[in-house]
Amino acid sequence: MQAQSEVYTLNPKIERIANILHLVGWVSFWLQLGLGAASALMLIFAISGRNFSQAVAPTPGVPVPTYTQGTTPGIGISIFWGICGILALLFTLYLAFRITRFSKRLRNPDPALHPHKAEVMKVLRVAVIAGFVGMLLTILGGGSGLGVLLSKSIAQPQGVAIYDPNRIIRSLDIFVATASMTGITAHFIGAVASLGLFNWLHPEL
Repeated sequence: MQAQSEVYTLNPKIERIANILHLVGWVSFWLQLGLGAASALMLIFAISGRNFSQAVAPTPGVPVPTYTQGTTPGIGISIFWGICGILALLFTLYLAFRITRFSKRLRNPDPALHPHKAEVMKVLRVAVIAGFVGMLLTILGGGSGLGVLLSKSIAQPQGVAIYDPNRIIRSLDIFVATASMTGITAHFIGAVASLGLFNWLHPEL
């Protein structure tokens, strides 16, 4: 039994697979976590920053416009899809962490504790699908946010002061669109990493 454990511990094929799972799993996890945190922070700033520009210094003789920061058409939908994308990213982060656990189990000298090929492939397959679903959600959010920016830029009169707050491009709109683009990047990294592992491990395991 001891000799069999040593053979499995020193098996170069198992060791190579464990190393690849460990490297790709952790790189994918930390990249997605960093980008997801940035996207979440931008969404938080966008939601909480609706009233940032409400304090306008009054000018004598000039009527002060009333800014309604939360009435921009399309921004609420963009924020909703962005939050859905963040939730999907949390699930892909869990799957990336599971991949690193597979690596740890493969390094165990007891072959009975090694993950089965079907189990690893199932997690990778689900991770690929979750990555593409997350990209779709954040694309919907980014598309609606960019649509708001486009409609506002077209509606702005050129060369004159703008007193209609609904025509002003605010930092809120840009934050939401940027958060969606960052979320798309995070989901893309997760999907590519999982798909690459799936294609590489299929003939290996």
